[in-house]
Amino acid sequence: MALTTAKWTLDDYHRIIDAGILDDRPVELLNGEIVDMSPEGEPHASASADAGEYLMQLLGDRAQVRPAKPITLPNVTSEPEPDLAIVQRLGRAYRLHHPYPEHIFWLIEYANTSLSKDLGEKKAIYADAGIQEYWVVNLREMTVLIFRHPVNGSYQSEEQVNEGIIYPLAFPDIAVSINRLL
Repeated sequence: MALTTAKWTLDDYHRIIDAGILDDRPVELLNGEIVDMSPEGEPHASASADAGEYLMQLLGDRAQVRPAKPITLPNVTSEPEPDLAIVQRLGRAYRLHHPYPEHIFWLIEYANTSLSKDLGEKKAIYADAGIQEYWVVNLREMTVLIFRHPVNGSYQSEEQVNEGIIYPLAFPDIAVSINRLL
């Protein structure tokens, strides 16, 4: 007998959150499934916090850098919590909803124990949702993987760097130092 798992809608997930059932559980909704999030070790927490502050300084009022906050991807029934989401400044609108794909400039995940999930399921979800740019900071190898231009659920451009500068697609005049991300 094959097992079939129940898929959760975004509305179901929000009702579960509102009921307080998941208050003490670090989880996220991925493809309609509620999954545990990996705990953050010291390198992960430190590097992502430092990078968030660095990007806030670089971008100023041009974008909001949201550290470890949900984004809502309705077309793929997902509400992940990327380590850094660089999004449009919509002010109080985010009191009514998390950023949707059309509000997202790019996403960054820091990965050590979560590397396979970030390069597998999450990468596919972000591409399916049309997120134009996705970076994975591989803390094992101290490299940054850059994924761009999603088409039909996969990124058309993939690059791995460990030094130099990245110019984000949404802000081609902003030079992001790889060393400041690692």
